[in-house]
Amino acid sequence: MQHTLSVLVMNNPGVMNRVSGLFSRRGYNIESIAVGTTENPSISRMTIVVEGDDQIIEQVSKQLHKLIEVVKINDVTQEETVDRELALLKVTADAAVRGEIMQLVDIFRAKIVDVAAKSLIIEVTGDIGKVEAIIQSLRKYGIREIVRTGKISIQRGTKAEKNREAE
Repeated sequence: MQHTLSVLVMNNPGVMNRVSGLFSRRGYNIESIAVGTTENPSISRMTIVVEGDDQIIEQVSKQLHKLIEVVKINDVTQEETVDRELALLKVTADAAVRGEIMQLVDIFRAKIVDVAAKSLIIEVTGDIGKVEAIIQSLRKYGIREIVRTGKISIQRGTKAEKNREAE
């Protein structure tokens, strides 16, 4: 099962390396990791998606807590969250199919961010299902390149606010 961990860490050089190293030393593969500064510039939030059962996630969480820079860990897998991912897709698009691709882009509320003679670069933002769906829809035209951010996640509503007040 995939788990989504929201990890608050001190915004120090090398923290991401230490956190990701903890996973690799134990043989766990990180599906995606996204890191950014929070509303507090001294704290960063890492959204880590990892495959594993509850026991593995508990073990990893205990190891993460041992790192000095880790402030808080929350497994938000079962929580109500808003999840997003950004993807850039370079698609083969000669004049004959450009109109079809533009219609697909509109259907998915994506954007064309670059136009070249024989290709388009499409930006799509949404949940992982939406990103996967547009990728599958564009495969028949020939996807030359895909760049993805990985999932970011934030808890909805008052529970997240209460958690913050408790800190």
